[in-house]
Amino acid sequence: MRAEVLQVRAFSRAVTRRFGVLDEQYLGRRRPLAEARLLFEVGMHATAVRDLRARLGLDSGFLSRLLRSLERQGLLVTESARDDGRIRVARLTRAGRRELHHLNALSDALARSVLAPLSPEQARRLVAAMAEVERLLCASSIAIAPAQPGDQDAANCRRQYFQELGSRFPEGFRPTAAHTLTLRRLEPRAGRALVARLAGDAVGFGAVRRIAPGMGEIKHMWVAPRVRGLGVGRRLLAELERAARGMRVRVLRLDTHASLTEALGLYRSAGYRKIPRYNDNPYAQHWFEKVLVASVRPGRG
Repeated sequence: MRAEVLQVRAFSRAVTRRFGVLDEQYLGRRRPLAEARLLFEVGMHATAVRDLRARLGLDSGFLSRLLRSLERQGLLVTESARDDGRIRVARLTRAGRRELHHLNALSDALARSVLAPLSPEQARRLVAAMAEVERLLCASSIAIAPAQPGDQDAANCRRQYFQELGSRFPEGFRPTAAHTLTLRRLEPRAGRALVARLAGDAVGFGAVRRIAPGMGEIKHMWVAPRVRGLGVGRRLLAELERAARGMRVRVLRLDTHASLTEALGLYRSAGYRKIPRYNDNPYAQHWFEKVLVASVRPGRG
């Protein structure tokens, strides 16, 4: 692992040096990268300050200082949202839109300067490697946390999950006919719900509930299409299994539909074995079970 850590650090140094991240006048525009990045993120439309904070991973104090600096420069204003006075939004002024135009042109020129010294094959390799790095950094940035009763992100994920089932099942899908889970019933002793988030946006959901002494059930595993292939489903499943162990569940069960081929592959590769029908869910066509192995504590073997 030490070699991998050193490579990550070397990569970070190379990128910050080549792209001028350390320059106090990023792209020669008399402001540091953090302020330029904030202008890029606000863009041409009013953007909620809380969304900027989540997307950029900034604490409230630092973001406030950046916004005040850009306001003093006459590049943006912060104001109440027209449809909800409780929400603060940032909006570029006319001068700010002109500055964003200049920054975009300069950023394009910087990107061309990175590629220009390379042969066509080297440029192709670099761009492909950058795409892969971006995708893996995206995967690394996804955080999974418990959802509380009434969590709006969890409710939105379930709604998208049900919509997808309706489009993928040949027979359609009606939540009222299925064994759907009500989040407000997931008390600590009864179950857990988890939400995966990327830059503040909910991109995954899953829940586990107790169905009998020592037995639990996985429900509503869903990953947003834009982050599929990043291992989010596998991470969610592992976290749900960990939560199940905390509930003293020894055996986990789940059901799924034949059209959900990705889910079938995930469950099989994660050690779930097919079992006979154990419920009367009208949409279930496959049933699985896994015996959970107790986690080994460090220093205990």
